[in-house]
Amino acid sequence: MKKKYIIIATLIAWGASLTTVFAQEQFNLRDRAKKLYNEYQYFQAVQLFQKLVDVKKPKLEDLESLADCYVKMKDYEAAENWYARVVAVPESKPENLILYGDALKSNLKYAEAKKVLQQYASTTGDNARVSVDIAGCDSAVVWLAKPTTHQIKNQAGVNTPLSEFSVFPYQKGVFFTGEPNSKSLKDLYGRTGRPYLRIYTANRNEANDLSNAAIDSVIYNKGEYHIGPVITNKLGSVLYVTRTTTGKTVEVSTVGKNKYNTNNLELYFFKQLAGKWVEQAFAYNNVEKYSVGHAALSPDEKTLYFVSNMPGGLGGTDIWYCELQEDKTWGQPKNAGAGINTVKDEMFPTIGDDGTLYFSSTGWPGMGGLDIFSTKGSKQSWSKPENLKYPVNSPADDFAYLTISNSDNLTTGFLSSNRKGGVGRDDIYSFSHRGEQPKVILALKGDVVNKKSGEIIPAAAVTLFSAGRQVVARKSSTEHGTFLFDIEPGKDYQILAQKEKFYADSTTISTKGIDKSQTFAVKLQLEPLFEVGKAIALQNIHYDFDKDNIRADAAKILDELVRTMRDNPTLVIELGSHTDSRGVDIYNLDLSQRRARSVVNYLVSRGIARDRMVAKGYGETQLLNKCSNGVKCTEAEHQANRRTEFKILKY
Repeated sequence: MKKKYIIIATLIAWGASLTTVFAQEQFNLRDRAKKLYNEYQYFQAVQLFQKLVDVKKPKLEDLESLADCYVKMKDYEAAENWYARVVAVPESKPENLILYGDALKSNLKYAEAKKVLQQYASTTGDNARVSVDIAGCDSAVVWLAKPTTHQIKNQAGVNTPLSEFSVFPYQKGVFFTGEPNSKSLKDLYGRTGRPYLRIYTANRNEANDLSNAAIDSVIYNKGEYHIGPVITNKLGSVLYVTRTTTGKTVEVSTVGKNKYNTNNLELYFFKQLAGKWVEQAFAYNNVEKYSVGHAALSPDEKTLYFVSNMPGGLGGTDIWYCELQEDKTWGQPKNAGAGINTVKDEMFPTIGDDGTLYFSSTGWPGMGGLDIFSTKGSKQSWSKPENLKYPVNSPADDFAYLTISNSDNLTTGFLSSNRKGGVGRDDIYSFSHRGEQPKVILALKGDVVNKKSGEIIPAAAVTLFSAGRQVVARKSSTEHGTFLFDIEPGKDYQILAQKEKFYADSTTISTKGIDKSQTFAVKLQLEPLFEVGKAIALQNIHYDFDKDNIRADAAKILDELVRTMRDNPTLVIELGSHTDSRGVDIYNLDLSQRRARSVVNYLVSRGIARDRMVAKGYGETQLLNKCSNGVKCTEAEHQANRRTEFKILKY
């Protein structure tokens, strides 16, 4: 999210050429890749950048662009892989360490991110630039180890593969902002190819579930460009609408032959008079110089808070306010001060009935992206902002936190996030938070050990996932190789343990049907990697009959090998593929070679250098059992011979 609705840009042109035939071909490939990148067509750009970097000495700029494509696509696993290669290039700029740290944070690897950020500080001497991020890493480790009791629910009844965010109650339902499912070119934002934002209405039941979303057809939803978010006064008689100006655009940058224009945001009021909505512009809009938007009202409705990058602020976008005058106009804007604003971005303010200000920021210690904070006070006097911690916050952008009800025992409301596991880009989530402990108390304890020696493994990264690989908590095994998680009834969990110089291990448990307090116990056995010549089988790597392409289920398993290769940069392996004895021997040898090559190609596409892997097809030459040619065997016995292994060649 960040500034995506504060700075609105439009792509205009591109073109270039070289002279020699070889250079022409290379330049055109890079030219096309950059053009796709600048048009936000990241998936297509990735295909071209991967061809450019699949050489012995890839250009640093191509590696940087490819890594950033994956960030933009929110494939943070791949982004981490590629940034690991970027920072390994001797000519890599120190700033790439910050980007690498961001990718690590996006994968909840805060201890690793802290080391990278500290490396930036020691390399450049610029401690100030990363001090907040380092503090955020330290805090995130604590928050992940002990999450709050917030229950977060994706509102799949209104979320789509596009963006939905910023819920606000209205009448018996809600307003929210979203991207319509439109294929009309006039309704698409030219640079992203996605629809212009509009204001929606939806029904809300007692459980805060949303349904029946529809684009509101009232006059405040009319316009060419982005419209939303929106709030109302308590009576619902005045709407405060953020929208992109349709007036003068201001050129802000030129990159090569690409020109970028900006359309600033404005704030508009719609007042209901004689049964009609009457439009009025906020007196302090200034479309040629800055943006104004994201309105919030104090409980007494005498102070209007908003977000702007107008002159006089502390950083990128700040929270400002105006006070209601006796003549019912809004007074001059004042900055809400350093108590909440920072040198970075503060956005999406909302105010609870008790006067608590909630806002999102990239400038206070957080988990990554925009984090949600709360503070008490008013105008220019505020308590120190408090991070709402995990799982309200995540490594992604979390914003537009709104409380619907707030009592001693239960707080409910909505937030918006582009975190992993959602339906679309930005999604709406409901939340509930009870102060009391659950009646059924469940725990998960475990041990992490060396699979070969049985010795305990301290400081292994242990991650607890719920269904859909959603991170529930993450911590390190103790000095005794143990870990402990609080878990909930009625859920399926996966537990994953990882450590450098070991191949990861995982297992699953289910608490469905459990109605009594108990403790589950698991043991995770990590296989050491430093034995040259050792072969490790990759379980459940299956292929369609007579095919060599990597299936989606196999890709998930290979991703763990990608992580192992990434986390052990000196590791060189052979990827060996084996068939059963059925079929012609020479054909099986060729098929296994193609399958091994496909595995190598997949790992290359995920950021592993080709020269660290050797593809080897063994056909049916290394059967694990009696099932050679002519021997009658069961399907299970044949399946045991169809396998993919990696052998350690160098460490």
